Amino acid sequence: MKFRENEEAVSPVIGVILMVAITVILAAVIAAFVFGMPGNVQTTKTVSMQAALSGNNITLTISGGPDLNTVQTLTITLDGDAPGELFAANGTTLGADKSVLEPADLGGETFKAGDNIKIEGNSGRLLVVGQWPDGAEQIILDRTF
Repeated sequence: MKFRENEEAVSPVIGVILMVAITVILAAVIAAFVFGMPGNVQTTKTVSMQAALSGNNITLTISGGPDLNTVQTLTITLDGDAPGELFAANGTTLGADKSVLEPADLGGETFKAGDNIKIEGNSGRLLVVGQWPDGAEQIILDRTF
């Protein structure tokens, strides 16, 4: 008795498995867009700032970045508290125990590259957090002196 193998059945089975896999993947991608899963992704903002110790003060210099012109406020803390005194580059006192700066505090409508802020104090953890109009908050500078 001679048996014949039917090799034609292998190809349709693999084809059906591939079609089912493609259908499941496509349904998952469509469901993700319909239910808005990718809509909650926030982009990272890019702003550069340096800090340097000069005597008994820390000088912050805004370097720039593509998202600098949209920063609404900068929150500056030294060891978790408002710094003792803040000064603008021209020597203007920005305030004692003030930690939130707006562009108008530095004399402009937006923060600009080259803006300087002098902080009274020379030690501790310095943290600068930016806030944008879309509600995003991001750490711009985190440095310990």
